[in-house]
Amino acid sequence: MDIPVYLVAGFLDAGKTEFINGVLQDGFARQERTLLICCEEGELEYDPRVLENVTVVTVEDEDDLKCSQMKTWEKEYQPKQVLIEYNGMWQMERLYREVLPANWVLYQIMTFVKADTFEVYAKNMGQLMMEKITNADMLVFNRCTAELREALRKRNLRMVNRRADIYLENEDGTSEDYLTGDECPFDLEQDLIDIPDDDFGVWYVDVMDHPDRWAGKMVHMKLVMCHSKKYPGIHCPGRFAMVCCENDVQFLGLIAKGMGLSQYENRDWIEVTARMAVEKHAAYKGRGPVMHVISIGPCEKPTQEVVTF
Repeated sequence: MDIPVYLVAGFLDAGKTEFINGVLQDGFARQERTLLICCEEGELEYDPRVLENVTVVTVEDEDDLKCSQMKTWEKEYQPKQVLIEYNGMWQMERLYREVLPANWVLYQIMTFVKADTFEVYAKNMGQLMMEKITNADMLVFNRCTAELREALRKRNLRMVNRRADIYLENEDGTSEDYLTGDECPFDLEQDLIDIPDDDFGVWYVDVMDHPDRWAGKMVHMKLVMCHSKKYPGIHCPGRFAMVCCENDVQFLGLIAKGMGLSQYENRDWIEVTARMAVEKHAAYKGRGPVMHVISIGPCEKPTQEVVTF
């Protein structure tokens, strides 16, 4: 029988234990026998009043977290569901690949970040931070001030993880959605919208999140040519972007159609004028933005080849 696993990730003092106490208080384990695996002990402890139907086990050393141990716990405690408070300094990939038994199904990953520590962790432990953010289904930044909210939104974290629900928890206990619904960062009234080299990342986030408002708009920009290996015959020029740290450079491409695209090699720099549309394509697993190229030509690469946020 499959056992659902709910993974609570984040660094020390990020609010993981507080969240677990909250969901248990709300009745998460009231009906289902629950195994809670604690891989990190912070200042806050689990509330004993909400552990009536919960078995807590503690793992202090990463090497002790093994598939065989998981199976032993399953046999001994017979849980119907599992909560894991994961140590922020441990790699999550090992958990997926080596530790979880085949019938332990990862249902949800929730990542918590103490807002005023985000920049420090991103700079000094970028790979560990990125792993927890990119894999999250829900991402919560705790103890936000007005300045921190502004800084986090400027980070364009939707670029890092477009799937997750992202929330900003404020110091006064209120919560905000990361997405504000603000107007487009570009002037859509222009006949030709020039996308500056340094603003490609901002534009990419907006056109992917709001493709319909770009439909029919004329755009001009510098791009790197890319011919898809997964979808032969499909062109998807774009830019390389460092979305959070130096170890996390990704290629951000869009489907492009039109004459002249095939004459350029992968990684050639091109200057493109195109009319945007919204079309169904397998690469998007549904509808997404498509560039209908009107003019194309070679160009010098920009001063900064890699887009930053």
